Amino acid sequence: MENSQLVAIITRLDAMAKSDSDEVQVRRFEKNGSERGQVAYDPTTNTYTLEEMQTHQKFEFDDIDLAAIEIFDLLDD
Repeated sequence: MENSQLVAIITRLDAMAKSDSDEVQVRRFEKNGSERGQVAYDPTTNTYTLEEMQTHQKFEFDDIDLAAIEIFDLLDD
């Protein structure tokens, strides 16, 4: 059985939230070497901001599950 891609995404997002740093944490999400999205976590507001690299649209989430599902969909295209 293959490892869950969704679990890997949630693990990365959770690590951002659990960081001891008060600074915004940023992670890039790629598929086949192509950057699909960038996520920033702001610990002061407890929000994730996803920027889709192709369209440069930004989406804000205050729920880790919703952010993970959106990233999963972005990587699944």
